[in-house]
Amino acid sequence: MFDRLITVIGKDKFDFLRKCRILIIGVGGVGGYALEALVRSGVENISIADYDIIELSNINRQIISLKSNVGCMKVEEAKKRANSICPNCNVEVLPKRLSEEDLFLLNSYDYILDACDDVSFKVLLIKYCYRNNIKLISCMGTGNRLHPEKLQITLLKKTENDPLAKKIRTILRKEDPKLLNVSVVWSSECPVSSRLIGTMCSVPMSAGSLMASFVVQDVLKK
Repeated sequence: MFDRLITVIGKDKFDFLRKCRILIIGVGGVGGYALEALVRSGVENISIADYDIIELSNINRQIISLKSNVGCMKVEEAKKRANSICPNCNVEVLPKRLSEEDLFLLNSYDYILDACDDVSFKVLLIKYCYRNNIKLISCMGTGNRLHPEKLQITLLKKTENDPLAKKIRTILRKEDPKLLNVSVVWSSECPVSSRLIGTMCSVPMSAGSLMASFVVQDVLKK
């Protein structure tokens, strides 16, 4: 099923990618699409962490969300979808909200994808991965935006027009400016002014795909 991918990257690189261990934190709008792209890229060892259940309001933007699975755990539905694509994919589910006490788990992975929306935990992730030399890419804000073409990947210190990124920059800069050198997916688009957070599905979809593509290409550099 991966013949066309092997045509592009070669068998040796495909085999190397297949053996990598990757953790995705959050399998909602962004993380669900990142998982989809990684599974379809041949990655066979993926852990997914999320404590949430699927709600009706998720259907407009989350690839794992259907009317038929509203009320189900996101990680369980994500695992079902991943294995329906590639039965050989070893998907470990972590149905919990990760905290500081769980950070030691990160040491066993080759790459971490941060697709959660918890500011304090994003900060903890960035600090822990930096200090322990663990590969990490973090997603900034995708809500209240309409243009996926304005997404990009840079270092956190180069972000702008992103309230979430600004908040994280402010926190990290006070501790150590070097922490701002983490890779992030972010949008240069100013978010729509709204009391509530809305979502156009193409934005988190594209952000998740960008994260997965960045990880695959970075892993293959080895």
